[in-house]
Amino acid sequence: MPSQSVPAEEPPVSRRSSVAASAGLGVFAAVIGYLLTYLLVASEVREAVGDTVAEWKAVAWFFYEAHLIDIEVSGQIGSFAGMSTLDLIAQSDAAGATLLYVVPPLVLLATGAMLAVRWNVTDLGEAVVAGAPVAIGYAVVMGLGAVVTESTTEASALGIEASSSIAPALLPAIVLGGVLYPLVFATAGAAIAAAVATR
Repeated sequence: MPSQSVPAEEPPVSRRSSVAASAGLGVFAAVIGYLLTYLLVASEVREAVGDTVAEWKAVAWFFYEAHLIDIEVSGQIGSFAGMSTLDLIAQSDAAGATLLYVVPPLVLLATGAMLAVRWNVTDLGEAVVAGAPVAIGYAVVMGLGAVVTESTTEASALGIEASSSIAPALLPAIVLGGVLYPLVFATAGAAIAAAVATR
């Protein structure tokens, strides 16, 4: 009697590999969110900044502001220094600018849902395990991005030094944008997918 091979069950995903995969998708989610932001505001940014600031940096400022992170402008002329914040989205004339506020939540909801479907998540505890580690990769991108998107200019006239810089606020970029957003929205996406799957 010929022996029939029984298909082996797929081994369960280990906790370590699930955390690594979620963190990796956090990086991916941040990149997708940035690219969607680029599509929505790149033409306006190109006209507004010209050659003064790299276009990719200015688009990133919109991406950070969509996470409710202040874009800080600091300047110093001689011994006088000051700081203010930009409100790029509110001042934007681009038709899709206000849509930017929904880009990060939607991308993170989709990421959490995708993880839940991939790993057959069926309850809230598993949804948290699937969605929460997205924050690891997302926070790394948001923290590094806040540093590399800083734009600094310096000038000197009549012996007086002047400098200015524009950058996303670093601590809010990491805590609010990098940790809280994915913790809330990626976990919610995983929980929603789990609830739909168990109905």
